[in-house]
Amino acid sequence: MAKTATPKNDSSATIGFEAKLWLTADKLRNNMDAGEYKHVVLGLIFLKYISDTFAEQRAKLLAGQGDYAGANPEDPDEYKAENVFWVPAEARWSHLQANAKQAAIGKLVDDAMVAIERDNPRLKGVLPKDYARPALDKHRLGELIDLIGTIGLGDRENRARDILGRVYEYFLGRFASAEGKRGGEFYTPQCVDKLLVFMLAPYKGRVYDPCNGSGGLFVQSEKFIEAHGGKLGDIAIYGQESNPTTWKLALMNLAIRGIEGDLGKYAADTFRNDLHPDLKADYILANFPFNVSDWFRKDDDVRWKYGLPPKGNANFGWIQHIVHHLAPDGMAGFVSANGAMSSNQSGEGDIRRALIEADLVDCMVALPGQLFYSTQIPVCLWFLAKNKAADAKRGFRDRRQYTLFIDARKLGTLIDRVHRELTDADLEKIAATYHAWRGNGLSSSPRDGEGRGAGAAPYADIPGFCKSATTAEIAAHGHVLTPGRYVGAEEIEDDGDPFEEKMPRLVAELHAQFAESAKLELAIKANLKGLGYGLE
Repeated sequence: MAKTATPKNDSSATIGFEAKLWLTADKLRNNMDAGEYKHVVLGLIFLKYISDTFAEQRAKLLAGQGDYAGANPEDPDEYKAENVFWVPAEARWSHLQANAKQAAIGKLVDDAMVAIERDNPRLKGVLPKDYARPALDKHRLGELIDLIGTIGLGDRENRARDILGRVYEYFLGRFASAEGKRGGEFYTPQCVDKLLVFMLAPYKGRVYDPCNGSGGLFVQSEKFIEAHGGKLGDIAIYGQESNPTTWKLALMNLAIRGIEGDLGKYAADTFRNDLHPDLKADYILANFPFNVSDWFRKDDDVRWKYGLPPKGNANFGWIQHIVHHLAPDGMAGFVSANGAMSSNQSGEGDIRRALIEADLVDCMVALPGQLFYSTQIPVCLWFLAKNKAADAKRGFRDRRQYTLFIDARKLGTLIDRVHRELTDADLEKIAATYHAWRGNGLSSSPRDGEGRGAGAAPYADIPGFCKSATTAEIAAHGHVLTPGRYVGAEEIEDDGDPFEEKMPRLVAELHAQFAESAKLELAIKANLKGLGYGLE
């Protein structure tokens, strides 16, 4: 298979200081609800980051050397010109840490957040401002401020190491685990985010997530671009989120990384109020909430081109919303519950058939269980393409009337008793299979195009793992898209023994095991009889 360049995965199973920070911070939580504590901690981490970045820029201005000669360190424009948030004196970390032991520390933090929003319009209405509430233990808040103060987050060295990003992603994951379903509703595991991004390879263009949660798919897209020689700004980001608190979390997540994005001016339900009605995106990435029964549906909605989705399940509402917003050559990758691949209830089978007959389904991937904090429902990935015709510019071969099926259920590694992660090798295996299948070898490197690249191994079906199926084959299976139906059984390596020799040996082994079983049964009965529990 072609080798797909992928960044190294800082697995949450092997992370170092982030875990120590979490364990220490979690002890300070006391009995506070994880959903509440999440915003206390992440708000402070955000504040520390922008304060560090500001302090570094301020030091340069105070030194007044080179390009900074004659600069005024108290001029907000000197910071904004360098894409650094202006932090007023009352909001600087040094001021807060100096007062961390004061009873009024909660109000001081709230005042700091208000001041930052006042002087940075991009953050208006985004930051948490409820640190003064009586339920928040001010002594523990002070300890948390002291703890976070020991970590460098926003200076140049730590920005290069993405310390803040690692802490933020790690904490989001741990909060999702602590909160269970409620926290996991907006959190997609990093390995799934990465897989969606690696497979779609969104180098340039408009990227859209209609239910963006905390913004993880946007972050992974930017990381992918930078890892492949691109730069921030090569993609234009559009998103929407219905939960106001999560919407703010996403804005902070993007802001700390310097990522510009249009997530709408407010949180809104994507079905009830589409904030980007005219958007036609080059790439759509999404992890929409599964099997939602209480959702807003307008029967004559222009988005229902392939059939009216049932009121009792929004899955095909989300899928058709995604198709509606694709550009003529656009591609989409999203997570879905497995049921959408085979359900025939309430017209869902008819909608799926219409999508298949329109030749929109490019690839289906069955994922292993236990990847998500929020659900144990088996999930899969769908990849749609508006145009499957050959595209020399992007290195795509003609894939019309074909769909690739990948069964990745046996991949992944358990990181604890109930959670599994896809490793870098797993991600590469899946993504490389897809790229080899859709590519035609025209591109000289992954960066020059999106095919498998010149010199890469050609695609081949692998029993038990992947299969390229025709639309006619899919129709013969009742338009069911479950990969297991197509990939078949994994080939078992032949041990080379002729049947006429193997069978007598196996029968002899079986008789020996029967005899041993009989001996054990007699021994157990004798022991029970000695204890006064003889069996008749």
